[in-house]
Amino acid sequence: MNSSSVKQEQLEELKQKVLPCTRCGLRQGCRQVVFGEGNAAAKIMLIGEGPGEEEDKLGRPFVGRAGQLLDKILEAGGFQRFTHAYIANIVKCRPPQNRIPLPEERQACLTYLYEQIRIIEPKIVILLGATALQGLVDPNAKITKMRGEWLIWRDILVMPTYHPAALLRNPQLKKPVWEDMKKVVAKYRELVDPAHVSPYC
Repeated sequence: MNSSSVKQEQLEELKQKVLPCTRCGLRQGCRQVVFGEGNAAAKIMLIGEGPGEEEDKLGRPFVGRAGQLLDKILEAGGFQRFTHAYIANIVKCRPPQNRIPLPEERQACLTYLYEQIRIIEPKIVILLGATALQGLVDPNAKITKMRGEWLIWRDILVMPTYHPAALLRNPQLKKPVWEDMKKVVAKYRELVDPAHVSPYC
């Protein structure tokens, strides 16, 4: 069994532990747990806030309008969701009316995310939005101040950027996100694949 298969098996075992979780109240109000998806051996991991209505319905992360935009951003950098990336969220159950997850809800779910990161062993983590940045790195962090700057979290390179949903609300944010993605592409070539091809950079 190769490394990717082992990782996939480990993620599946973890998923079976997560599905019945009732550590916080979010599970009572959502349809299903959105565990995450992508390549178990990916060198890029993307972490968002939490599932929205479409994600809750389908049980998959980033499948609504914001998810479609995220796929386009990835493709512009030469990345494919199921080839180069693994996508997860700070919380795995949809908060009511898509509100921001409460600190105790994030805390209840974080150990599962830590375990996903440990299994996948990404070289680069992209944090999508303030909740992901605050949940993983610093509860007081400001995405407006920290986006576009490389951080180190547990020896992993982390790039905070705006959440795709913010770009839908404010298209002017697309340019800074693209600048951030160009840094990710450059770092990916440095750390993972010097021959990586991106259509635009």
